[in-house]
Amino acid sequence: QELVRQGEALKRTEQMVDKMDQDLKTSQRHINSIKSVFGGLVNYFKAKPPESKPEQNGAPEYYANSRLKEAMISSKEQESKYQESHPNLRRLDNSDSDFSNIDSISSVQQDAYPKNQHLRAYHQKIDNNLDEMSSGLSRLKNLALGLQTEIEEQDDMLDRLTKKVEILDVNIKSTDKKIRQL
Repeated sequence: QELVRQGEALKRTEQMVDKMDQDLKTSQRHINSIKSVFGGLVNYFKAKPPESKPEQNGAPEYYANSRLKEAMISSKEQESKYQESHPNLRRLDNSDSDFSNIDSISSVQQDAYPKNQHLRAYHQKIDNNLDEMSSGLSRLKNLALGLQTEIEEQDDMLDRLTKKVEILDVNIKSTDKKIRQL
């Protein structure tokens, strides 16, 4: 969730840099009109740029990675299921609840376990624990893959933002120099 929040903040920053770039272009236009009569005449007859939303310069609307969102949703579902079934997180009706469902094992599964009832119960309990561990590892894997994709996308966004800021910095210095010459 923090990574998604950071992605949204990066997107807002990129939009602000685009707006600053547009404002700087307008400022340079005004400086040209102040600088000379000819520049003022050119700006007068030149069509004014439409007041519009700043262009995104290849920056698509930001949405968190779908893989990450799906992983977060499935993780929350698995976590709630786990909390419902975990013996320490739920209220037990009787103390033998771990062994009460031994009779519900199908005949195919009964052949896989030892004939001793207590050993069979322990083997089943171990298998159940391994299944829970497997689902937990699967959940972690999906979250890790989603995080990796989101980080790669944000890294691309940071590279794009860095280039825009560098260009903006050069343009600001140039505009400042023009203003000082006036």
